[in-house]
Amino acid sequence: MTDRARWRFEAIGTTWEIETSEPLDETARRDVASVIADFDASWSRFRDDSLVSGLASQGGTVPAPRDAAAMLGLYSELSAATDGAVNPLVGESLARRGYDATLSLIDRGAVGAPADWEAIVQIRDGQLTVRDPALIDVGALGKGRLVDLVLAAVTPHTAGTIVVDASGDLAVRGASQRIGLEHPYDPSRAVGVWEVTDAALCASAINRRAWGEGLHHVLDARTGQPVRTIAATWAVAPTAMHADAIATGLFFDGGPRLAHEWGASWVRMTTDGRLEWSPGCSAELFVAGSVGA
Repeated sequence: MTDRARWRFEAIGTTWEIETSEPLDETARRDVASVIADFDASWSRFRDDSLVSGLASQGGTVPAPRDAAAMLGLYSELSAATDGAVNPLVGESLARRGYDATLSLIDRGAVGAPADWEAIVQIRDGQLTVRDPALIDVGALGKGRLVDLVLAAVTPHTAGTIVVDASGDLAVRGASQRIGLEHPYDPSRAVGVWEVTDAALCASAINRRAWGEGLHHVLDARTGQPVRTIAATWAVAPTAMHADAIATGLFFDGGPRLAHEWGASWVRMTTDGRLEWSPGCSAELFVAGSVGA
């Protein structure tokens, strides 16, 4: 986009940038800040006072946040498609590997998440119940969900183009945006460019949030071990939550099938440098020796 107003700020541990046809006024900015604060207060496992931290220590039943049904419903589909590799109770697995509330980066060994998570975490009659104390982590799709919420908060304040970019997870409305696909092993290079129009693109890579001996934030919830075969993923879908969920699912068998069912397009890079992509994917890809799915 050219000749657009840009608002850049830090929130939930990452850099956000919102581009609009005209500058957002203070009311719009307060609305965005409120949406992010509410989401963080519910879902951040890095805050002692968040809802999920309280449920991790005591379990119990609380009024369900407005995002709970949508996100946990998608988790159910992701979990089924990946044979349990994606699981919202992976929080304790991440914490034990060092990606904990204090970011200790101290590996205390692998532990799998409870396979029966849907019996432990339930929503009924507007209430969220965690039957046993358990640490919910919505990282597989939560930032995408928040991008959608921020987009919805901005929309009433401008009639023009909107791009909401949360450092790799973004939504575009009213325009097209060409987005470089960052090489996971060399941030100065792109493996391709994808033009996104009135849709969302989300990415995930093992070089982000990586530490120790081969540890990173994408764990197989069944084992607590980091994935070893996929290095990076990109997905385009109508909403950022769906794109984020597919970007996570693509690290595992079953992700491409779920993307097809949802009508999402995707690209992924294996750890040996090959690119794979979905049928009909419109991304311009630069890496040789790659294959379509």
